[in-house]
Amino acid sequence: MNPIESKKIATDTLPDDLEALKKIVLQCHLCNLAKTRKNVVFGEGNPEAKLMFVGEGPGATEDETGRPFVGRAGQLLTKMIENVLEIRRSEVFIANIVKCRPPNNRVPTPDEVASCIPYLFKQIEIVNPKIIVALGSTSYRHLTNDKTPISKIRGKKLNFQGRILIPTFHPSFLLRNPSKKKEAYEDLLTIKELLCEVS
Repeated sequence: MNPIESKKIATDTLPDDLEALKKIVLQCHLCNLAKTRKNVVFGEGNPEAKLMFVGEGPGATEDETGRPFVGRAGQLLTKMIENVLEIRRSEVFIANIVKCRPPNNRVPTPDEVASCIPYLFKQIEIVNPKIIVALGSTSYRHLTNDKTPISKIRGKKLNFQGRILIPTFHPSFLLRNPSKKKEAYEDLLTIKELLCEVS
């Protein structure tokens, strides 16, 4: 492993401002994903959102555009937000565990996650959402260090750094397994109820 790959950033050394943080993240070369990316996908949405969605990492469309969740899975996520939660996508904040696309959409390696996740933790700190939705098992596992399968933990209301964390299926999993959409819908209704409580 070369020295640049093993560099980790301490969250408390990062700026407490989303735009300043974004400038740093756009220049990041801490792991090998920097060599194959087209664009860094920082995340987007309301900088004071009560609700934050955290996915795994950018896909091909996201890598092209520099925006999170804009491919087929992203279109489904937008429908989930706007049709079930009945809020505009722009009212939530959407980010990923890693900010650059892993080649062939593979799962990010532990080293890639370790290099990148301080950025996400700083985003959470700055946005300060009341509710975080972990989309899929990779997101859930790296946020919590819990390896419980997503099918067993989905829809549960968990405590995460004084916030509510709710794991649910990743939209790309739902595209491959449409029969699971009913369970995801139930999770969204739980989130909708909690949003009313924290508003």
